[in-house]
Amino acid sequence: MLILAPRFNLKKVIHVIGTYECKVDAKGRVMFPSALKKQLRDVMSDGFVIKRSVFNRCLEIHPMSEWNKVVAQVNRLNRFVKKNNDFIRSYMSGLKVIDVDRSGRFLVPKDLYLFADLKKEIVLSSSVSMIEIWDKENYEASVANTLIDFGNLAEDVMGKQIQDEIDGVS
Repeated sequence: MLILAPRFNLKKVIHVIGTYECKVDAKGRVMFPSALKKQLRDVMSDGFVIKRSVFNRCLEIHPMSEWNKVVAQVNRLNRFVKKNNDFIRSYMSGLKVIDVDRSGRFLVPKDLYLFADLKKEIVLSSSVSMIEIWDKENYEASVANTLIDFGNLAEDVMGKQIQDEIDGVS
């Protein structure tokens, strides 16, 4: 059975670009930078899902249309396998649906704010179809650590891909 979040629209394809430094106000609200608002204008009214990252101490914001693709993939897991159930429970725990107000602000839920160890200065970093929210210092440390051996990482991840004959990229 496929359970989709509300306001699902398959036609909206999202590819977010950019890294943006922002500030969190006293109430835990973040203003989307104008460049991000322009990229997200077609999906802004659909809402977003915010959740903990699986691999990093940051948060992920998924446009609802992209989140529904993730949910469809998770729903294909066999629920009669305990490991699958454990994964689904952990993966889905703590996620929240958020809306953006007319000013372009969204509220970071307190539990997720604490998980990501966010302070006043944060970074919104594009990650293809989602946006990561990082504490600025943690983001800079993570990027610096990854860049130490980025050539080998790129080769391991992208070097094993089959190249597309048209553009040379897989």
